[in-house]
Amino acid sequence: MQGPRGQQNPGDNIHETVGAYALGILDDAEASAFEGHLATCEWCAQQLDELAGMEPMLAALADLPASQGTPAIGESLAARPSPRLAERLVDEVSERRALKRRRGMYLVAAAAALIIGGPLTVMAVNGGGTSNEAGMAHPTSPARAAFDVMKDRVTATDPSTKVNAVVAVEKKDWGTHAVLQLKNVKGPLKCSLIAVGKNGERETVTSWAVPKWGYGIPNAKTEEAKSPLYVHGGAAFSPNEIDHFEVMTFDGKRLVEVDA
Repeated sequence: MQGPRGQQNPGDNIHETVGAYALGILDDAEASAFEGHLATCEWCAQQLDELAGMEPMLAALADLPASQGTPAIGESLAARPSPRLAERLVDEVSERRALKRRRGMYLVAAAAALIIGGPLTVMAVNGGGTSNEAGMAHPTSPARAAFDVMKDRVTATDPSTKVNAVVAVEKKDWGTHAVLQLKNVKGPLKCSLIAVGKNGERETVTSWAVPKWGYGIPNAKTEEAKSPLYVHGGAAFSPNEIDHFEVMTFDGKRLVEVDA
């Protein structure tokens, strides 16, 4: 069967969406796309008319095994769609429900990964406003919140690079939690905070990227560039095992060194 003007084929994917639309299981974007198609497709309009008012029956039908073609007790035979249409609806609804379940599992897995990340989570905070809200961390970020309450801090400014760093630390059962406040650094750069042990071992506490406008620039024209960077992470060293911290670029340049 062809749609209006003989240009559309009901076997196309967009036509098969009519069943899911009738059941109300499309998301907003999918429903809007189908409604735009529906305005120009007589075939889909006819199918939708045939399915009108049958959402409860079709929802129950979609939960039945595909081999069950016998109506349940009290179900009207006249109300059932044609066998071919019913079979297609069952397949379509089952597939879409499976897709939604998979999407949910992906979200759960992503959340679990963030939780497992624990002390290696990196958060950056801009103190001022910006039009690019998606690129900003919330002002109550764990990094900034922890920095504000941690009293064990050491600060240093490199005489050559002029980069200023404050490292706050606290002892944990698993090692050391460290928070870095970084100022007067311009990008684009990729950097790491390194904990250097008294035994000479080096551990990466955390890493981040500096945008071209930088962080903590005193005379910057924007608030986001004036605001310091806050990041935090963890090291297996206990605090008394750390000799100092280094802020290093990925290409091996040391921006600033801070005593422990």
